[in-house]
Amino acid sequence: MSERPFRFGLNVMELTGPLEVAALARRVAELDYDVLLVPDHLGFPAPFPTLVAAGATADLRLGTFVLNAAFHNPALLAREVASTDVLTGGRFELGIGAGYVAEEFETAGLAYGTARDRLDRLVAVVDTVYARLADPGVAPRPTQPRVPLLIGGNGNRLLTLAGERADIVAFTGAAPAPDDPSAFRILTADGFAERVAFFERAAGARAGVIERNLLVQDVQITDDREAALAARAGRMPHLSAAERATVPTLLVGSVEQIAAQVRQLRDRFGITYITILQPALESFAPVIAALRGT
Repeated sequence: MSERPFRFGLNVMELTGPLEVAALARRVAELDYDVLLVPDHLGFPAPFPTLVAAGATADLRLGTFVLNAAFHNPALLAREVASTDVLTGGRFELGIGAGYVAEEFETAGLAYGTARDRLDRLVAVVDTVYARLADPGVAPRPTQPRVPLLIGGNGNRLLTLAGERADIVAFTGAAPAPDDPSAFRILTADGFAERVAFFERAAGARAGVIERNLLVQDVQITDDREAALAARAGRMPHLSAAERATVPTLLVGSVEQIAAQVRQLRDRFGITYITILQPALESFAPVIAALRGT
């Protein structure tokens, strides 16, 4: 079992007004989340200004979850990272991945390329950003001695990169469908275990020092877990009822049952950092309260 304390993050999906980021950040802190996160999808809030605004309001860690490496010039990104770290008092965490939504690449006028192309780009961006952040001759300088690096994804090469370079690995808990690589299928506990085992082999001696994150896709507090799982059968037609009950990214049941699920994620997979999507902000809060100090 990992000895790390639990951390809980909230991934922002939308903001409806100019004052909402402040109110949201305050509420995230009140509910005892640790990290406010912003993804990097077109149609969502822009990550860096949102995080700076949130950081001015509440004492939270702040991060991107995750940047699409193809969207960012690495030298300019290093400047954004350093500036955001300074403006948030050294609370920034850089989350980055290879990008996977082909339509967003097209809208942005960028070549989608192959998975290898996108991963090559990710490696180049990470290398350049961290070289510049470590160079005392490059300004601005970040506040933290090292801005934590989170690498998120599921494939072998990405998990290998995370094992070599990341401070935090973020598992997606889903894999491309065999008949449609642009679609994703939710992994069962056994499928997820294989991905974690691959990561541990790739990370070698570093496996025990890298924080492990899981992005939870669905949270429902209910006294009838069996019925709630059955209602989701249409979303996961490739899984049996028994398999749906083991899905790591699906937290369904009473507060006590979900708290037990999260402890099982820690005990079996070493997951201690849980990211929740914005719609579950309020409903997941009692689970955080149940897990603090355990």
